[in-house]
Amino acid sequence: MSAIAVVAIGGHSLARDGRVDVDAQRAALRETAAHVAGFVTEGWGIVLTHGNGPQIGLNLLRSEIAAPTVPPSPLDVLGAETQGAIGYLIQHAFAEEFRRRGIGKSVVTVVTQVVVDAGDPAFAHPSKFVGPPYTQDEAGRYAAERGWTLGEDVGNGWRRVVPSPAPRGIVELRAIRSLVSRGFVVVAAGGGGIPVVRHHDGSLRGVEAVVDKDRVASLLAHDLGAARLVISTAVEQVALAYRTPQERFVDVLTVDEARRYLEMGEFPPGSMGPKIEAAVEFLVGGGREVIITSPEALTRAMAGRAGTRIVAGAPAGAGGARGPGPDPTVGTRRE
Repeated sequence: MSAIAVVAIGGHSLARDGRVDVDAQRAALRETAAHVAGFVTEGWGIVLTHGNGPQIGLNLLRSEIAAPTVPPSPLDVLGAETQGAIGYLIQHAFAEEFRRRGIGKSVVTVVTQVVVDAGDPAFAHPSKFVGPPYTQDEAGRYAAERGWTLGEDVGNGWRRVVPSPAPRGIVELRAIRSLVSRGFVVVAAGGGGIPVVRHHDGSLRGVEAVVDKDRVASLLAHDLGAARLVISTAVEQVALAYRTPQERFVDVLTVDEARRYLEMGEFPPGSMGPKIEAAVEFLVGGGREVIITSPEALTRAMAGRAGTRIVAGAPAGAGGARGPGPDPTVGTRRE
């Protein structure tokens, strides 16, 4: 079987210019398909996963507006709906690109469940904002009426907060592996997968939670024995001292460097932090390389000409960080 690359498409990279309407998503996916198709022609087996934050937010808002006449759907069902909808758009964009290039490949979406531990501490400490903003009075009412946990999302009102437990296993892994081995391009584990807990009798139950999509992409890549994990996001390269006068872009990081910068607070939890953590998990588990870049730079990044590469050890000719200011590694502790 060909070497596998898991390509994670960020949910916000599907929201072109801040828009989340279907036409904007189609346009963004056409661009992504044009680049990823090149990986297929080079012989890579491809598994695609994607975010769904803006899309599930819209579904929650629709559910809220329709609540007087339509029963609301639980979060796990809404996650499944976004997997199907975004998967369809990905299938269509890639089918058109493959047809244009004469690539005899088919794309298939697997609605994917991700097992989480019912005893995960995250269930006692919800941390993930979902859905539309509310006033403080509305937040208090929904907390009492619906049993929700709500918190203040600074600058964006009060929003529902749900648990974000760690992924423990991918229910449909065998099916995904089988499809890839037969030459399909597979879309799987969208939005971090549908979180489910497993009972003692082996049965599964969906839960009101959101699993971090980058951690699930890392787990999926590890379990498939992928050589590369590619994380597509809103920026072309990882930056240190982001949006400061000392900002510098990173060509290559080792696992030890990535861990150190995480400890130093260079990668905040709400932005680049989960992506770097996912990269470290994948590489420590035996992966070869992680690439973080923007959709339009994917082709150049796979060829080593763009993006940020994170590797298990120091590669020959590593470029390190570049940009203004002193070398941030000077005088800092190495692991």
